[in-house]
Amino acid sequence: MGHMRRRGTVAAGIAALVVPVTVAISSTPAQAATCTTSTGPHQQQVEKFLGRPVDGKQSAADCKAIRSFQATHGITPTIGYAGPVTWRTMSTMLAQRAAGTNPNKAGTCPVNKGRIACVDLTRQLSWIQDGKTLKYGPVPVRTGKNGTETRTGAKKIYYRSLNHWSTIYKVWMPHSQFFDGGQAFHATNKSMWNPPGSGGCVNMRPADAKAYWNLLKNGDDVFVYGRKPGT
Repeated sequence: MGHMRRRGTVAAGIAALVVPVTVAISSTPAQAATCTTSTGPHQQQVEKFLGRPVDGKQSAADCKAIRSFQATHGITPTIGYAGPVTWRTMSTMLAQRAAGTNPNKAGTCPVNKGRIACVDLTRQLSWIQDGKTLKYGPVPVRTGKNGTETRTGAKKIYYRSLNHWSTIYKVWMPHSQFFDGGQAFHATNKSMWNPPGSGGCVNMRPADAKAYWNLLKNGDDVFVYGRKPGT
């Protein structure tokens, strides 16, 4: 349960936020056989996001590109339909990319607490700041789904477990840092854009969860705000 405090660089976190805007298109008989020919309600937006010709009409190539994106992030049904969940995922990615190096531009996360971990549910982003100085991030996170939302408000880290075993979900939760009841920052191998979300924890990519472990300690502040899209 050792703790190591590190003043990490902002650049490491910014570089970690890689939001894909294009996907590789694969063509296999199985994929072609399950592609929908239906034009989705968000066809044009999805085409633009994926770098496809924007004509608002479903094509075989459109479907393959959409299906590849859906498969990467575990969006079901994975049939290439430009529906609300697919577009919501892409919209979140665009909002994350727009945050750039100033995720707290609106000043919602407190700057008078010293070292604090901020979680913006609306953009599914988290970062660590010290006053107004960004220390790590912003990085994408995967928060609670509808019905098991990550609770908002001012919190403090009260328990840390390097490789925690969840007795509820029967899974390992590496680099767990609990800040509200059973809700914690911890690593997962799922895509950060995998719907519908977690059981309430703030899921992180392994490298980001490890960085948070090294930068935070028991008693450090956490502030959660916003509302996750779809909840």
